[in-house]
Amino acid sequence: MLSKRAFLYGCVGCACGLGAPALLARDGVEVNKEASVFANLVPAAEVEQSARQQYGQMLKEAASKNALGPDDHPQVQRLRRIAKDLIPQSYDWNPRAREWKWEVNLIGSNQINAFCMPGGKIAFYTGILNQLKLSDDEVAMVMGHEIAHALREHARERMGKATATNGLATIGSTVASVFFGVNPQITDLVAKQGANLINLKFSRDDETEADLVGMELAARAGYNPEAGVTLWQKMSEANKGAPPQWLSTHPSGNTRIHEIQANLPKVMPLYNQAKTGQ
Repeated sequence: MLSKRAFLYGCVGCACGLGAPALLARDGVEVNKEASVFANLVPAAEVEQSARQQYGQMLKEAASKNALGPDDHPQVQRLRRIAKDLIPQSYDWNPRAREWKWEVNLIGSNQINAFCMPGGKIAFYTGILNQLKLSDDEVAMVMGHEIAHALREHARERMGKATATNGLATIGSTVASVFFGVNPQITDLVAKQGANLINLKFSRDDETEADLVGMELAARAGYNPEAGVTLWQKMSEANKGAPPQWLSTHPSGNTRIHEIQANLPKVMPLYNQAKTGQ
């Protein structure tokens, strides 16, 4: 029998929603990342509000191009069903997740891409589903990975670092640069300093953490975490030509697959428990 999970969250100014949660002493994957001082420079509520605005704008633009999947679309229903399974597993990783207004939408595009913005705003592009022919388990691994970025507040941390670096970029434009790669309207001074200060990318540590947390979320929801191996095999195959957009900031290859395989013994019991209903 699995031991009862013991969670310890630490944050700076938690009464105001500041500080990314640190997770210690628990069953499952090992993530010992402490709250980032950079994340504390950007209030979580403001990041989530800006994400809502950017997400709403994206949906509006997609709808205007007839590229927004309708509610009765089979793939939309599939994504929302999988999200419904994963979301309850997220609460132990970030208490704010209980209050998020989660959304899941499908965008018609050949891009191999998916994301979860701060505050639980999820989007998949049809390209990643159709071109990679993802199984439900593989979709859960992708979705879990992206949800993990939001839960661990990686974007907020990167925005905090950008704020500390230049002190000028607005939260809204930074959210846009993180998720859409757009050229935000910024001051001439920041522009002269270089776009790399604005077009944030998650670090390798962030990506590794998202892999592990996402794999555990999927396992606890009853999706086979072994699908992480087949997912990245498909991604590597797709990467033989021009790298898919989803890989632009996501390390790939044998190292990543080996890392997932090394952590399977930690999450397979959680998957088996979920499947048996124990």
